[in-house]
Amino acid sequence: MSNTALKSVLASAVSAMVLTLAAQGSAQAGAFALREQSTVGLGMAFAGVAAGSANLGSMFWNPATMTDNPGWRSEWNLAGISPYSKFRGEPGSTPAFVGSNTGDLALDAVLPASHGSYQVNDRLWIGLSTGAPFGLATKPDNGFTARSYGYSTRVTSFNVNPNVAYKVNDWLSVGAGLQVMYFKANYKSFFQTAAAPSLSQAFGLEGDGWGVGYTLGATVRPFAGTEIGVGFRSAVEEKLDGTFNGLQIPAPFNAVPALAGAAAAFPTRPVKLNIVLPEMLTFGLRQQITEQFTLSLGAEWTNWSRVGYPRVVDQTTGRLYPGLPALTLDYKDGYFFSVGGEYKINPLWTVRAGLGYEVSPIEDRTRTIRLPDNDRIWTTIGASYNFNDKLTFDVSYAHLFPKSTRIALTPGNPSYSAASGPLVGKVDARVDIVSVGLRYRWDDVAQTIPVTTPIVRKY
Repeated sequence: MSNTALKSVLASAVSAMVLTLAAQGSAQAGAFALREQSTVGLGMAFAGVAAGSANLGSMFWNPATMTDNPGWRSEWNLAGISPYSKFRGEPGSTPAFVGSNTGDLALDAVLPASHGSYQVNDRLWIGLSTGAPFGLATKPDNGFTARSYGYSTRVTSFNVNPNVAYKVNDWLSVGAGLQVMYFKANYKSFFQTAAAPSLSQAFGLEGDGWGVGYTLGATVRPFAGTEIGVGFRSAVEEKLDGTFNGLQIPAPFNAVPALAGAAAAFPTRPVKLNIVLPEMLTFGLRQQITEQFTLSLGAEWTNWSRVGYPRVVDQTTGRLYPGLPALTLDYKDGYFFSVGGEYKINPLWTVRAGLGYEVSPIEDRTRTIRLPDNDRIWTTIGASYNFNDKLTFDVSYAHLFPKSTRIALTPGNPSYSAASGPLVGKVDARVDIVSVGLRYRWDDVAQTIPVTTPIVRKY
């Protein structure tokens, strides 16, 4: 096998790894993002989260919503994500790939998220959110014959987001926050070649790093019972330091000149890689229809097209890793639209439901088995039970219906490898999510600094 062919294999594999950076669990918000930051928000398909519909969890999308929550409060959420994604090779693939399937390659995951806010006075709030805004974990069965196009990926992210909010007057609040994100990525693929059919050698990339960004937001309450919000989460540049684990060709294959030369050309090296994660803009409307029923609407834009062309740099030489060109992550922007409702049955029970539609940033021509993402419909339900005026329990369930999805790793797909050959087929996918949460109020409700009922007032 020639060095040129091996370069194609390695470049394809590293590109696939970059698709999974910043991950924890299984991506459920387009590309490798995670939206499950609030149990209450999930129950309404995240409709109106920028306008406070997710209670404390809304501060993830819009820090200004903290002013909707008087006193000192905390919220803890735990989402169990159970995706199913199975790919099967079809005619048109390399003969060895036809009929081979990945099994369920999407790994189950548990995603925690917590939020807290403290009202300093009648104008000022401070708060803190923690969670993982991005995520992906996949691993096909060992018997899958196209492992050169991707094997295991297990990457985690953790985000700390301190916030501050200020109530300008009775109808306007503003907020801002700092994002501090940590990433750790561990990726593996397999080198396979017709020159040595029994050789299946692992290689890949691992690393970790930090990135910093910010959040901004505002809410407007033009009429009693109406809240409109907009929140912005900035792009975050992640600088990963790690190791490119090159090929280690064992005997007797290392006696083959082409294989020995290829291994020598792509050794294990310390590397670094920068990737800019996209900014996100969220709009929300929350309208109280009656004393018991509230309607919420939401829209979200994520600037996935800015991910661009990350480059792997050999830290030994300070130059690009030889033979690995700029990685083309040719995404389009992602969008999410949702509508949800919440009904207060009595002082103890509240129920909610939502419907959402997500436009994936990944197109047919760039889809891979590592990230078989596509447009999807969200259907969600949820409920809350108030034990007393301090403690509330939340639970939500979501089922996602992805659009019929095909993968075509053929010439024109950035992850296509001439050495591996074409891989085409269909993906069977679905997702179930169950989330539980607790909300607790630490202060004495009777002594809370009052928050004025929203009215229109000019200053």
